[in-house]
Amino acid sequence: MIHVMAYSKENGLKEGLSVDDLHQQQWDWYWVDFEAPTEDEVKRLETDFHFHPLAVEDCLHGLQRPKLDYYDDHTFLVIHSVDSTTLERKEVDIFLGECSIVTFHKEKNGPLDQAHNIVKRTRDFTQVDEYYIFHQILDKVVDNYFPIIYRIEDHINDIEDNTKNLSMETLLEQLFDRRGELLTLRQTVHPMRDLLYRILNSHHLDGVFERREYFADIHDHLIKVADMILSNREMTQDIRDSYMSLNSHETNRTMQILTVISVIFMPLTFIVGVYGMNFQHMPELGFQYGYLIVWIIMIGVAASMFFWFKNKGWFD
Repeated sequence: MIHVMAYSKENGLKEGLSVDDLHQQQWDWYWVDFEAPTEDEVKRLETDFHFHPLAVEDCLHGLQRPKLDYYDDHTFLVIHSVDSTTLERKEVDIFLGECSIVTFHKEKNGPLDQAHNIVKRTRDFTQVDEYYIFHQILDKVVDNYFPIIYRIEDHINDIEDNTKNLSMETLLEQLFDRRGELLTLRQTVHPMRDLLYRILNSHHLDGVFERREYFADIHDHLIKVADMILSNREMTQDIRDSYMSLNSHETNRTMQILTVISVIFMPLTFIVGVYGMNFQHMPELGFQYGYLIVWIIMIGVAASMFFWFKNKGWFD
């Protein structure tokens, strides 16, 4: 599907146009959005707009890294938005030309819809051009990163507090899931940050220089998101180390208790073993109170060892 938005001082803002309508009169600027286009619609990138074949090829191939390429009469950019539910990266291809911007994406994209609504609601269209639209697209794509990182951060705090008293295995599983999400987000944000740096320092994009403070603000947002990702990854590592240390401590504590029990029963086992041999000529077997004496000795040995370990602090 192809959405066309165009503006001229004579006719004002027009929507619902076809690509052929763009060639019938002069426009101050126009925005053509290719959303999940068919094969015939894709061909119009070359036949109607005469974009470079390599740029068109990049649109059709799989997920490209965010990039910036210059051609004779247009600039080609690849940016990434992120699905807020699945954290799946979605590629958006942008062709910047003189008084024109063409976007290409293979599925519906929320940030582009937001940018479209902002442009449509603009009161003073004399201030709008292709770079204004380009800024709105970038701004909405980057703003969409923040709710995702905030949600991950809240979940990490819940894991740390463990108000639901979940098991350590469940907490560690959730923690590693959050680390995976942070890694996915970092693989999107860092290339986008580098792309914005290239855009800000480009000598080919005059419209960016005129609105430098606005594009610099987007770059600052990307730096903030990158810092938040780093800080949350460090937090997950600290929580993981804490859980591992606690687990190790509990294991050592259990081994200590089992060791104490084993040591207490060692002399008792020895005594029982000696008097359980049933030799015929064992003098103690004839004692009337031999059984009682053995029990008193065993209880005394066990009690004395128990209090000795307690004084040593093994039960603290």
